[in-house]
Amino acid sequence: MEIGIVGLPNVGKSTIFNALTSGHAPASNYPFTTIEPNVGVVAVPDPRLERLNELFKPKSKLPATVRFVDIAGLVKGAASGEGLGNKFLAHIREVDAVIMLVRLFQDPDVVHTMGSVDPQRDVEVIETELILADLASVDKQLEKVVAKGRAGDKEARALQAVLEKVKTGLESGKTVRQLGLPEEAVHEFFLLTDKPVLFVGNTDENPAPALVSRLEALALERGAGCVTLCGKLEAEIAQLAAEERKTFLTELGLTEPGLERVIVAAYKLLNQASFFTAGEDEVRAWTITAGWKAPQAAGVIHTDFEKGFIKADIYAFADIDRDLKESVLREKGLIRSEGKDYVVRDGDVCFFKFSPIAK
Repeated sequence: MEIGIVGLPNVGKSTIFNALTSGHAPASNYPFTTIEPNVGVVAVPDPRLERLNELFKPKSKLPATVRFVDIAGLVKGAASGEGLGNKFLAHIREVDAVIMLVRLFQDPDVVHTMGSVDPQRDVEVIETELILADLASVDKQLEKVVAKGRAGDKEARALQAVLEKVKTGLESGKTVRQLGLPEEAVHEFFLLTDKPVLFVGNTDENPAPALVSRLEALALERGAGCVTLCGKLEAEIAQLAAEERKTFLTELGLTEPGLERVIVAAYKLLNQASFFTAGEDEVRAWTITAGWKAPQAAGVIHTDFEKGFIKADIYAFADIDRDLKESVLREKGLIRSEGKDYVVRDGDVCFFKFSPIAK
């Protein structure tokens, strides 16, 4: 699963990406510094994993991860080929969700390609380009299904009805997400404005309340999440050692870096959940889609676990956090044996039992 970071040029995408990944994406004061997308895999902060590490003292600890893609800046007219045009749009099409980074900081030394800081205008520019790209895609898909429908294909006629609703909505300036259509009805069209979105506002060290409030309102109108942070400050925090970072955050009156809030929000944006395996050798967070059943979760560890699934011994993180040892949980009857229909919950600690598959 990948999350693309998009925005107008010079909004701080590469700075945020560098801080997220401790990478070295170029960050310069001119458009299109990022042409090919930079990719980084980031650990998902989870205090539950840290606690399990304390309790089991394993040889290794492995967190869940999110994959971020830093995509080149979009400009007005991208859908008709301006800037990097189709290349930019193709990179967005390949990701599963979108972080829309919006500039909320004032800095005369960093050129704003639209001339001024205006979150509503910037969001609307990005959305308009994505809507125009989706309209072009819908028109092409409609041509195909209309032809099939005329030939008597009932499934094509059903698709035509959905596509016509989507086209009407897009032409009115709405994203696919805002149309309220069932996800299963539109997912197969692979439209840009159908992707889940998280707004991230890049602020000054002293954020302007009016700008932050406007971005939050825009996110609320669109049913999107919203996080604000100071990219410049986050870049400084990312360069510090763990103890220095903790001290610096305390001095700022913060409990966590803003980027941790972005990572967690992005993880949830993809409807992801974490279960854990824990023992003397390793504690590990595994990523699943919320709602998966036990055999599917077991398959994340190894496909043979899913194919030969027998049952899972499961307890809640909250129970081990309170009672400290698995032996105590057994005595209290808090370790459950669950079968194939059990839906794994976020925070479950699991031990899967399976029958080896004959090779």
